[in-house]
Amino acid sequence: MIPSAFDYTAPESLDDALRALADAGDDAKIIAGGQSLMPVLRLRMNDPAMVVDLGRIAELRGVRDDGDAVAIGAMTTHHDVLHDPLVRDHARLLAEAAGTVADAQIRHRGTLGGALAHADPAGDLLAPALALDATMTIAGLQGRREVSAAEFFEDLFTTAVGPDEILVEIRVPKHTGWTGHYEKFNRTAQAWAIVAVAAALKVADGRIAEARVALTNMASVPVRARGVEEALVGRPADAATIRDAAARAGEGTSPTSDGNADGEYRTHLAQILTARAVTAAAGT
Repeated sequence: MIPSAFDYTAPESLDDALRALADAGDDAKIIAGGQSLMPVLRLRMNDPAMVVDLGRIAELRGVRDDGDAVAIGAMTTHHDVLHDPLVRDHARLLAEAAGTVADAQIRHRGTLGGALAHADPAGDLLAPALALDATMTIAGLQGRREVSAAEFFEDLFTTAVGPDEILVEIRVPKHTGWTGHYEKFNRTAQAWAIVAVAAALKVADGRIAEARVALTNMASVPVRARGVEEALVGRPADAATIRDAAARAGEGTSPTSDGNADGEYRTHLAQILTARAVTAAAGT
């Protein structure tokens, strides 16, 4: 299908982009990499009067060392997240997940900020951001504010970003020395995850000192698998520990039933994938 007609602007500064959003009001949509918005427009599932393209705003791209955190510009592509040495050294789980997003073409165009702001519950980067306790920096004409990943994802395709605001940066606390793995199940290559698990571990002397586990597509937003984390911390990084912990993956979740899977099957998948993700992260 052909999208409905809309006005288009490609500002070269963040301030200009924010003013364009304010002027357009609720009738504006932001385009980052476009890998989510373009199909929506083509199917006429949304018909904005104005599209604000962030592609020319250089300050929104790149990765930098920010002391105790890695700061990632919202317009940084999945490819750059995957290959950036700072991300790989200090937030390996995020790099691992970025490598599973669609295919190489999508990874070169799609952006981290665009994926997080789109908030598709099946998206691959939401759960890793939650597991790593990322903080989202949101800009508006009145200034900037920071929102934790736990509060950023509010509901299905809904985030804390207001209609006149832009997600500009993702700040990920350094998890230096941690291991990480992202395990997902999909019916066909490059398809959205039916269920996925993001696991980050800190292992010392054969025991799990700290654990962060989050689930993809087990609710309308990504969720922490708190029961799994509790069952892992302080115990040996062995198969028995992981098996017992993975059995708690469904606690506190509300998986939907649809044409891909019913809720019971998703819960089963979450347990299996949690065991795989934690095993890979633990190196056992």
